Amino acid sequence: MYGGGAQTNHLPRHQQPVILSTMKLESVGILIALRPFDEKNAIAQIFSREFGVMSGMMRGAVVARTNRPLVGQIGAVSWNARLDSALGVFHWDAEKNLAAPIMQNANLLPFMNSAFDLIATMLPERESYEHLYDETVELLSTLPASHAPADDYLKWEINLLRELGYALDLAHCSGCGTTENLNYLSPKTGRAVCDKCAAPYINKLYKLPVTLNTTLRFLENICATLGATVPQFRTMLKKN
Repeated sequence: MYGGGAQTNHLPRHQQPVILSTMKLESVGILIALRPFDEKNAIAQIFSREFGVMSGMMRGAVVARTNRPLVGQIGAVSWNARLDSALGVFHWDAEKNLAAPIMQNANLLPFMNSAFDLIATMLPERESYEHLYDETVELLSTLPASHAPADDYLKWEINLLRELGYALDLAHCSGCGTTENLNYLSPKTGRAVCDKCAAPYINKLYKLPVTLNTTLRFLENICATLGATVPQFRTMLKKN
């Protein structure tokens, strides 16, 4: 009688083979946060194109003399863990430091810091946001030569709100459908409101056009539902 595959099941428990399952995720990403864990290693957060925000250990990051990981780098990332719930370990192969020209300009750095902090705070881990990833790469690439960095950042933040389910509709009045005299915005629906429809609710509506102050109020409401607070780098941005 053939019994090749069944013999293992009759071994004593202490002699049973141990099968270690591993998880491995590979993508391209942006290093958005890096903080020391001990004298040699660091905890990193990477915003990847296919898997969204990932957290893990980056071994030797603190003491690396060559190819040292830096916030703002874009590159190939591999994340490995034995269990889905484990912290995991990164292998990081940086290709380009998008942050280098931004860090040389004190007027641009707050926009990058705010974007990275909002991503880390508001996006759930390991959920794909490919469009937002592409828009973040575009923002970092555009800022150094931008003539209106605040406007570029505001566009990115509006895209972030869209990804979080708060798409702003500024084309038609939410009350009557008109495209004229759209001077207000509903904080509940994110839709424009004309002067006539806004009259009874004037004190509850946001004023158009959309500014960083407008999007900040949406971000505050979203963070409240998440049990979080708006990151300090965002609150420090000038309110227009």
